[in-house]
Amino acid sequence: MGLSKENLKGLSLALVSSTFIGASFIIKKQGLRRAAAVSGVRAGVGGYYYLLEPLWWIGMITMIVGEIANFVAYAFAPAVLVTPLGALSIIVSAILADLILKEKLHHLGILGCVMCIAGSLVIVIHAPKEQPIKSVLEIWTMATQPAFLAYVGSVIVLVFILVFHFAPRCGHTNVLVFTGICSLMGSLSVMSVKALGTSLKLTFEGKNQLIYPETWFFMLVVAICVVMQMNYLNKALDTFNTAVVSPIYYVMFTTLTILASVIMFKDWDGQSSGTIMSEICGFIVVLSGTILLHVTKDFDRSPSFRAIAGSAPSSPTLSVRLYNGNGEYLLKEDEENVSPSDSMSSRRQELY
Repeated sequence: MGLSKENLKGLSLALVSSTFIGASFIIKKQGLRRAAAVSGVRAGVGGYYYLLEPLWWIGMITMIVGEIANFVAYAFAPAVLVTPLGALSIIVSAILADLILKEKLHHLGILGCVMCIAGSLVIVIHAPKEQPIKSVLEIWTMATQPAFLAYVGSVIVLVFILVFHFAPRCGHTNVLVFTGICSLMGSLSVMSVKALGTSLKLTFEGKNQLIYPETWFFMLVVAICVVMQMNYLNKALDTFNTAVVSPIYYVMFTTLTILASVIMFKDWDGQSSGTIMSEICGFIVVLSGTILLHVTKDFDRSPSFRAIAGSAPSSPTLSVRLYNGNGEYLLKEDEENVSPSDSMSSRRQELY
């Protein structure tokens, strides 16, 4: 299936966007580290000194440029095409994290990157051609249909639960809390961004959409959602390993955004079941690649991995647990399976 001119423009902008956003993760992480070193208070526990750190602002500007390109991309192509291409940002951030932050990318992580690219290509090839929209009022009709209103209501309830119940209790030990808030709000922001972008596109073409209050409402929703996303994304980046946050955020955000787009814009209407299944399979391949990146992260740096790789008999005496407080792997002894002398030796090597 060939790409239309509109889809091709959206594709190009999405690729540029993902490159900038992927790099911004690393730049912002460096800025957060510098700010924490100076102030002694990390962003993950409520510190805001990073707002005075120039490197953090460079990262923010980089991300803004990427988001602007992403914003424009949604005006030309459906979310089902644009959103999965965010996999490139994972690859960029993982490679830069390996080179700059020394967060080691395992060989299987490279396979995960290849899977992300392959899955994205399948999605691009089978991307739907979007029906032309002539007015923001058409989008408003889509946004107020019962099915999408039910989705919006569910998102708002889940965000309130995560923010007020789970975030204070386990936000700094479970990576899914902060990233979940970002992803849920992100799915709403993408729908509003697409509506706003289409409105501005029509306005530049001579069909003024700024006279409609619906355009300004979508702009307000975009502002609220983006502010919440940035706040909780900063908390996630400061608390957890970058190469863990990026893929998990991508998986959750992309899944929810595609779901929202299918409900609101009826992206799959008119497509054959085979084409839809191809898109789903491509998306599953991308998700598998991101999970592989997540699971294999830090294997080479983890002493347990080196011990298991070098001496198979020793593996039953150790269990590996992920302590999400700092995104590092922690070795924990199975004391009943080791001798006292081995226990004392291994305790001195535990990572806290």
